[in-house]
Amino acid sequence: MTRAGGPATWTDRFRTLDTRFLHRVAAVWPRCVAMLPSQPQEDAITINLVHMLSKDPGARRLFHWLEYQYEPFGFAADGSACSKGKIDMALLVDRGRERYLAYECKRLNVVRQGRRHSLATLYVTEGVVRFVTEQYAENLVVGCMLGYVMDGNVAAAQTKVWAAINHHKSGIGLTAGPETDRSIGEIKRFFSRHLRAASGQEIEVRHALLPFCRDTSTEEIGQWKVANS
Repeated sequence: MTRAGGPATWTDRFRTLDTRFLHRVAAVWPRCVAMLPSQPQEDAITINLVHMLSKDPGARRLFHWLEYQYEPFGFAADGSACSKGKIDMALLVDRGRERYLAYECKRLNVVRQGRRHSLATLYVTEGVVRFVTEQYAENLVVGCMLGYVMDGNVAAAQTKVWAAINHHKSGIGLTAGPETDRSIGEIKRFFSRHLRAASGQEIEVRHALLPFCRDTSTEEIGQWKVANS
């Protein structure tokens, strides 16, 4: 990656790619939501989103390939390849496997039996942390999170996620943020920066929260018992 530009160059490239890609996500998102049940699992949302984006002419101009459940190679001490787990969605920028924009997807504000479960802690401890440990996006300077806000209340979801990031800041090497970024339609965006202890490299994690349904009324939200787990 350094032969094609330094970290700052690639950070700018990935920021621009993320913005352009999210414009296409916003374009297909209503159709994706319309074909799914009211509270689908994360994988069902992601695979349908990838399917639609793979057929979208505007999105297809942005990447070499869009992969669902992308599995980058890791390497053992003896040099043999091994699995480091599967990333929910990845934009490969060329024919190589090393340059990609990773998207880890998590549900937020899941509604079950009249209770709204924030899931913001899991968003951080099972999502953001994977970029910090370099399980995902190893040697890359940008990684992305997509939050599917199942009750549509993006403002409440963002408040919980910001609180979870700050609560776990030492464990995720937080160096800056969270800081708001420009919205794209109904997609609310922010970013945070993290120091990877193993490599000493900083990574920027870009967050996008998508409302899965129309925002719920204040009255209805007040009737729910909110679970923070």
